[in-house]
Amino acid sequence: MAKCETCEANKQGVTITKDIVEGLMETVRSLYLADDIPWVIGYSGGKDSTATLQLVWLSLLALPKEKRKKTVHIINTDTMVESPVIEKWVTKSLSIMDESAQKAELPFITHRLTPDLNNTFWVNFIGRGYPFPRKKLRWCTDRLKIQPVNNFVKSAIAEYGEIIMVLGTRKAESQRRARTMAYYEKKRVRELLSPNPTMANELVFSPLEEWNDNDVWVFLMQYKNPWGYSNQELLTLYRGATADNECPMMVEKNLPSCGKSRFGCWVCTMVEKDKSMEAMIANDDEKAWMTPLLEFRNRFGDEEHDRERRSFKKMQGYLQGSYGKLHHGPYKKEVREQWLRELLEIQVEINQNGPEEFADLELITKEELRNIRRIWVYDKHEFDDSLPRIYKSVLKKEFEDPDWIGSEAYGHSEWEILRETCLDLFPEEELSFELLYSLLDTENRANSVNQRKGILDSLEKCVKHNFYANEEDATQYYTRQLERKKNLGGRYNEKFFAHIQDEGEEFDDVPEEEES
Repeated sequence: MAKCETCEANKQGVTITKDIVEGLMETVRSLYLADDIPWVIGYSGGKDSTATLQLVWLSLLALPKEKRKKTVHIINTDTMVESPVIEKWVTKSLSIMDESAQKAELPFITHRLTPDLNNTFWVNFIGRGYPFPRKKLRWCTDRLKIQPVNNFVKSAIAEYGEIIMVLGTRKAESQRRARTMAYYEKKRVRELLSPNPTMANELVFSPLEEWNDNDVWVFLMQYKNPWGYSNQELLTLYRGATADNECPMMVEKNLPSCGKSRFGCWVCTMVEKDKSMEAMIANDDEKAWMTPLLEFRNRFGDEEHDRERRSFKKMQGYLQGSYGKLHHGPYKKEVREQWLRELLEIQVEINQNGPEEFADLELITKEELRNIRRIWVYDKHEFDDSLPRIYKSVLKKEFEDPDWIGSEAYGHSEWEILRETCLDLFPEEELSFELLYSLLDTENRANSVNQRKGILDSLEKCVKHNFYANEEDATQYYTRQLERKKNLGGRYNEKFFAHIQDEGEEFDDVPEEEES
């Protein structure tokens, strides 16, 4: 009896064979030639997206040149806080793809997508003071990843009418992913193409949907990367990000696998520990320069001490609470300034003492710094204008901001005088300084007749949001306010009087919510 190759492979955790791969490539070619709908492939640089792109690339390479007419867009989302090592890897990979595709006359076009300048991680975290992302407040994913992709897809749909998104998603990644993919299988408009539940006129093709981790690695090792990159180096990256520095491709269930390594944002606080970066540093002395990044991430991601670093008012200045306590909002001025200083210090340290290829690394861009400056001065009324001073003290050079138009009336000297006066006259009034600098800045900006419209409302808003002595006073005020509403039969926040606390309750609302 002939040996069952598939059966033997399955025993070792592998479900694909050469025949399966070749058959899948034929399927890819058939789908590609079936219509004129352009393809968009999501490429992160990880194993799944690399295997997906490689499968499509090899499939189209086998077609005659005259049949390679339909454009295939390769999109990569740079969150601007990617792991520096992975970011370098992806940047180089995309460059090689462009050269290889042009040389081979293949219809691949690469696109590097970035978040809107107003939505970057540092602009929201250091600029606006958003609390670091967590399960109850996952504000980063949509802004950094989903929106840039959706904007590109919407633009492509507007141009072509319809697109096919090719993704490296697999059922084996998680039970939740498997259930979702199985659900949309039933809604397929034609074989192998599922509708995108959130985007009209977008179809999804997941060629690796039935593969497991080992299948992916076997494919990458047995089929040479067609655009000239190194799949072996990719495997080395995954090994380096695995705690035991091993990455067996055919494993038993209880053994480690390269599929568990996590590549992504180095600032990610959605996991308790960044085990991948920890492993990279532990496994490779040449990556010790990343240690300050890991330590900085752990400091600002310290949930135990996070509440004290934030204002007891919400983002828009009003009070909200539950279970007898106020919900804390954005980070205080001194906290935001300290984190900016630390971030710039780490950047300088890496530039000067890290690997040569990172000598020009920017952890935060000039454009982000300029945006943060405007948020601090214009939105938060912090006319102290501390950012240029922080920048100069760390980088030893002037901060360039050619479009900046600052206030001629108030600056750092006036800020310090006002702060000292408030400390002397109102030592027990925690918000006296914030109230006065907000009032002064509001009045100063409306110093011309043409700008006086709405000034009284603006001044009233400043007083309304800053007249409390401290958090205890604000809590008492909020309590009395709710009690009056309760006694008069009005609508009030019932959770404030509840006794059983739901962990993370204060993050049920998005940071930008408006006062009702």
